[in-house]
Amino acid sequence: MLEQLPILIIVIPLIAGALCTLVRNETVCWGLTFIVTVVCFTSAVILLNLVQKNGAISYALGGWTPPIGIEYRVDLLTSYVLILVSLIAGIVHIYGRRLVLSEIRSDLQGWYYGMYLLCLCGLMGIVITGDAFNAFVFMEISSLSMYVLIALGRDKRALTASFQYLIMGTIGATMYVIGVGLLYILTGTLNMVDLGVRLAPHLDSTAAIAGMAFIIVGLSLKLALFPLHLWLPNAYAYAPSATAAFIAATSTKVSIYLLARYLYTVFGFDFAILSTPVPEVILIMSIIAMFAGSFIAIFQDNLKHMLAYSSVAQIGYITLGFSLISVSGLTGSVVHIFNHAMMKGALFMLVGGIALQLGSSHLRDMAGIGRKMPLTMAGFVIAGASMLGVPGTVGFVSKWYLALGALERGAWWIVALLVMSSILVLAYMGRVVEMAYFRPRPDGATPLQDPPKIMLLMAWILIAGCVFFGINTDFTLGTASQVTNLLIGQAP
Repeated sequence: MLEQLPILIIVIPLIAGALCTLVRNETVCWGLTFIVTVVCFTSAVILLNLVQKNGAISYALGGWTPPIGIEYRVDLLTSYVLILVSLIAGIVHIYGRRLVLSEIRSDLQGWYYGMYLLCLCGLMGIVITGDAFNAFVFMEISSLSMYVLIALGRDKRALTASFQYLIMGTIGATMYVIGVGLLYILTGTLNMVDLGVRLAPHLDSTAAIAGMAFIIVGLSLKLALFPLHLWLPNAYAYAPSATAAFIAATSTKVSIYLLARYLYTVFGFDFAILSTPVPEVILIMSIIAMFAGSFIAIFQDNLKHMLAYSSVAQIGYITLGFSLISVSGLTGSVVHIFNHAMMKGALFMLVGGIALQLGSSHLRDMAGIGRKMPLTMAGFVIAGASMLGVPGTVGFVSKWYLALGALERGAWWIVALLVMSSILVLAYMGRVVEMAYFRPRPDGATPLQDPPKIMLLMAWILIAGCVFFGINTDFTLGTASQVTNLLIGQAP
């Protein structure tokens, strides 16, 4: 059974998602989805243990030996991201049932769970596949199901947001597959490891450079790197609250993972990072994202919009590490993939609870809720402090290593920009704290209390993770350090 885990972790949610779309019973679909997410997370943990003991796992689909057949390849980075995606999927699923019942029509709730599982299948498929075209197939599975998940919201603006995401996502996927096609014409293979070998003699060719450009731009659109982020704010703001929490914590991180695979595995560190202007371009876009995203977030009244633009800035932090050309910088990027998923997942979950109880996610309606919803707002403050980078939280770990990466490069000015961008985080998070704690609740306002205990518990699991992994970094930072050494070839 252990030998079949790489395929089972994909097939199980795929089949279960199809069953949910047929059954459509909310209770049955919820229970089936719960079982699947537990199985996927357990399988991801087992795969990590196997990789740590025995090295990378290669699974040949249908018995066709790679590179002829499709290969599922599990290494340290793969298992690290698989754990992240399956963990978030399980926590958000348990958290979101009350929101699904209140925000989605009863006849569409079973459909929601089916799309949720298909999205999970697609995201994990992108991570685990070792085949460039197969990654495109899983990209489409996750994207198509995500469009539906966003459109299921009762707010009519969700349809517009979903359509906008569909257009932008299709452009990104098209550019990606054009790039893959150019590499295939050049090398005759789609296996990523084999691509890295066969591409080496042709890296200076026009086809290889054009292929790299198409793939980087296509994936940058998928991961919402500034200025290719226009689909993200409305998608996060108008999607059902559980959907927003899930995709905010997972989808862009998986696209970042795939970008890292191409930069370091296919094109190689020496060419993609040391011999092209890619790092300089990513550096400029990342810095603009850090400031533009946070600056726009300051002026948002809708908390979901605020957190969405905050995600644009945080994606800038992750991609910044790719551009620093240093071990510490890349370590900061890899660890921030995990850390940002916990922070942003927790914040969107808390905002979903606020919207459920208050009937609004607008800042103007939140006066005085700090005393009425103490556990919710306490969690918001802790997760916000982590976004700021307060020592003892995961946000500090990420920014510390990004700063070290900048210093290794001799770029003091990047450290200064990191500090300045953190001040902007304080500005927009401070607006929420000021409104919730220092403004009086209007007379005659509807009585409030914290959301249901199960919702708070799931959110607080991630909040606790923001503190625990900020102090005990053995898994997150330890794994990120090992991954970095493997990616740049400094360790066996």
